[in-house]
Amino acid sequence: MKRYKYFYLASAVMLLCCNTSCELDQLPEGSKITTVQKDQIQLSDPSKLNADVVGFSSALIQVRSISEWAGADRHFDFGFPAACIMLDASGMDMPSENSGYNWFNGQLDLTDRTDTGENTFFFWNLFYNEIKMANDILKVAKADAEDATIKKYRGQALCFRAWAYLNLIQIYQFTYNGHEDAPGVPILTEEMTQEEAANNPRATVAKVYERIMTDLNEAISSLLTTERQDKSQININVAYGLRARANLLMHNWQDAANDADKAMVGFTPYTKAQVSKPSFNSNEVSSWMWASIYTETSAAVQTGLLNFPAHMCSFTGNGYAPGYAGRYINSKLYDEIPDTDVRKKWWVLADEVYDDKGKLEGYDFTKNEQIDWTWKYTYQGKNYNIAEWLGWQAPYLNVKFGPYQDVYNNATNACDFPLMRVEEMILIKAEALAQQGLNGDAAIALKALMVNRDETWNKATVSVDEIWFQRRIELWGEGFSFFDMMRLKKPLDRTGANFASGCEFNIPAESPIMLWIIPEDEINNNAGITPDDNNEIVEIPKG
Repeated sequence: MKRYKYFYLASAVMLLCCNTSCELDQLPEGSKITTVQKDQIQLSDPSKLNADVVGFSSALIQVRSISEWAGADRHFDFGFPAACIMLDASGMDMPSENSGYNWFNGQLDLTDRTDTGENTFFFWNLFYNEIKMANDILKVAKADAEDATIKKYRGQALCFRAWAYLNLIQIYQFTYNGHEDAPGVPILTEEMTQEEAANNPRATVAKVYERIMTDLNEAISSLLTTERQDKSQININVAYGLRARANLLMHNWQDAANDADKAMVGFTPYTKAQVSKPSFNSNEVSSWMWASIYTETSAAVQTGLLNFPAHMCSFTGNGYAPGYAGRYINSKLYDEIPDTDVRKKWWVLADEVYDDKGKLEGYDFTKNEQIDWTWKYTYQGKNYNIAEWLGWQAPYLNVKFGPYQDVYNNATNACDFPLMRVEEMILIKAEALAQQGLNGDAAIALKALMVNRDETWNKATVSVDEIWFQRRIELWGEGFSFFDMMRLKKPLDRTGANFASGCEFNIPAESPIMLWIIPEDEINNNAGITPDDNNEIVEIPKG
């Protein structure tokens, strides 16, 4: 099956990238061992499963995963952070420049909704590869295992599989509520043979969510604790967080609130001081619950441009974002943010005032002593300092994501990427309460976030739309806005804002154009899915 061809290829690459995994693939003299022998080794020494668990994290930040298939080096091909940019670019909160330097133009103008496009294959490959890796671990780490180490690794595998399905089902079908019987995505488990996988129809949305909840429930009930090697791995807090996301989608409101509460234990939001400068570049803060962690030697960093900062950090010294394909906030959303909200300074306006040290009026970046505000950027023979550099960018440019080690113009793009933050859990809890009509309790819950964002905020009640507004601001650029729009059944309204010409859509909620198309390769190689079973390919609306 061609799908598995690519999964095996990707898995092999990732395992080769993990130093700890090599011992599982070769004997000391270099001869290969079989999969069965590898499983026996892992059972005799369960700690050796750790190499495969590390592979989950490696897969999320893998570069050039589809180069063979696409036939070229694609600068959007850098794992899950790239998927987040794709999703955000498909929504209504992240305009960008529609230029040849923007590798995410296909999401900006919605031309990527095809069955042969590299973007839909990227999604499919990324998440089904995680499922393949999870299934490989689950074949060894069985449900009746008594060893504590095996149980821990089984729990992580179940959570990674659930997370992958949770992403896939939101990309290839509308939200759970009202679409329970609609075709979702194929379900692959560790018990399935390759022959069964080759004749595997789209499971219903309800069945996919049933699989997600079954995996998460088992992991939470008996397998995971708070312990883990680092934040790139999943522990019980993250598992609760994933189930909170799923429960919110399924309208299990109180369960979502309860899970969010449990997920937050031991974590605290970013302080006002922490978000009063470009941040969101390091997992070493109490706000981050789960993260993709990069080092200077990470493959994505070594490429220079195939990484999140290159496309999202306005202050990096190596990337598209600083001058050619900047990422902006929807101007209408920006105008709605109160001036008293510190997050309004996550985006800058061309007419704002800077002093000669690069201090933005009302927003003091200079408190961080690591920042060198005197650096110069040379363009077409002229030198620019930070203030001048920002000044010639278009208004509403983001400065949310700080550069590596908070050193501006740093050409090393080794910034970590947040996969889950405590702020998201606060917002889930608040929305779940508001959805039950407990608007006062929702305001109390939301206060835990707002006290660090806007000291004047003191609402006694909040609506679901108010909480969505806060999600749009707080989680901007982290891959949530498209899913939120789909979950809440909102139209894609880009009118009257700062979107490029031809991208100013106003598309009704749940329009077929919003769904990605299952790749042609999957249709050709999976007898269980015919072309008629695919999502509808529709004409792109005129902007």
